[in-house]
Amino acid sequence: MTKLQLRAFLYQLGSFAILFISFRYLIFRYTNLTGLFIPFTAFVVGTILSPKFQAVKTRDGEKLFMSWLFIKGIKEL
Repeated sequence: MTKLQLRAFLYQLGSFAILFISFRYLIFRYTNLTGLFIPFTAFVVGTILSPKFQAVKTRDGEKLFMSWLFIKGIKEL
């Protein structure tokens, strides 16, 4: 695993964790869901809304790219 692949993994994990914890709290606080429905719903919403990071080998070397539902296209980091 290269340095950029590790960075992409950590960015993806961090962004998912932040969204999962936030949505779990909001769902627990403002809905009537109980039991396993709270973390399951937060997981689904966090997975859909979190940005996707990927390290790609190009002619110029390895680069880090991000795509997200709220941004048009793919951004190079």
